[in-house]
Amino acid sequence: MRKKLYILFISTVLYISTGYAQNTVSEKELVLDFYGDSIALPQDSSILVDFSEPLSKKGIGDFYSKLTSGTYQLLIQQLLQYRDSRKLDDWFYYQLIRTTAEKLSPKAANYHRYTLYKWFLLNESGYSSTLRFRNDTLLLYVRSEENIYDIPYYMTGDKQYVCLNYHDYNNKVAVDAVSFTTVALYDGGTNRFSYKVTRLPQIRNNNFTVKQLYFDYKNKEYKFNVLLDQQVQKIFTNYPVVDYASQFGIPLSQTTYNSLVPLLKEAVSKMNQQQGVDYLMHFTRSAFLFETDTKAYGKEKRLSAEQTLFYEYSDCEDRSAFFFFLVKEIYQLPMIVLSYPTHITVAVQFDKASGTPILYNGEPYWVCEPTPQKKNLKIGELLPSLKNQAFEVVYAYKPH
Repeated sequence: MRKKLYILFISTVLYISTGYAQNTVSEKELVLDFYGDSIALPQDSSILVDFSEPLSKKGIGDFYSKLTSGTYQLLIQQLLQYRDSRKLDDWFYYQLIRTTAEKLSPKAANYHRYTLYKWFLLNESGYSSTLRFRNDTLLLYVRSEENIYDIPYYMTGDKQYVCLNYHDYNNKVAVDAVSFTTVALYDGGTNRFSYKVTRLPQIRNNNFTVKQLYFDYKNKEYKFNVLLDQQVQKIFTNYPVVDYASQFGIPLSQTTYNSLVPLLKEAVSKMNQQQGVDYLMHFTRSAFLFETDTKAYGKEKRLSAEQTLFYEYSDCEDRSAFFFFLVKEIYQLPMIVLSYPTHITVAVQFDKASGTPILYNGEPYWVCEPTPQKKNLKIGELLPSLKNQAFEVVYAYKPH
């Protein structure tokens, strides 16, 4: 009888303890809003570590050690599970890390602590990230093997580390003019951070605007009402200048795609392949206002197809990316991107076309100029000023 009572007592204690633990976990959840998706993540009090001292290697090391001695594994596990289930590219996983760090330590309240949490979450997620500091400036770097052009990086041996938070200092830190202390105490893992964007996340609670595009083609006026999601624009607010392969590979969001591409497909449905590409070429020339990045934005920008729709002005690189995307989606034709000293353009491979082709790897491609010019250039016609200039093929596309 005593044995039965003892078992009953133990069972009751375990039941109460389990219920209490469950309630405790629910009370300690981090609830994130990630592009309209509500995410509940576990938060243990052991990873709520204070950091209010001046920046130093010892202080930063102590902060990291306290975090790793706490219960953080389930938080990392669920972040990675969410990344994998939503197939987030690294750029968007980093946005998720930023959102998580903001919940753990609001950026406005303690910027250093917020940045240290991002460093910790990146490392424990399998990326190799480091810190560099000088006085009150704390820069976060991640190992990446890609070419990034408008943000600082540093090399250690053959390893390249690219700065992730340069924009937080208004892109004005003189990283080369002053000495920084590097904190590389923890090599998180073998993942190499990639800036390639192959798909956009599903966005809930959309905030749409309508952009009207007009253009004339062979004495007929065309009008398109394109749906644009304001949150998509925010996604790329701090996106750096990447190489052309990455820029030209960024897709449209599904909503914007559905509001434009089917209408373009319908418009070219009764045209042959070359006529349809010519239509898309003239559409890209005429539907947007042209201006150089320096005059329009004060610095170099490489806009994706969707960003080109968002912004009021675009240049030859942006229009080339937009035209490239349309031809790829509608016709799946091989293309090359040509880089001249002062111009970017696209050449398309047809079965046959007029004009003189450009040979690349023994195959012919015809220039299709998507940027407005004084002369109405036809397929196969190159700007006269470029005819005697050398060019580089900076991206080549072959359909699968």
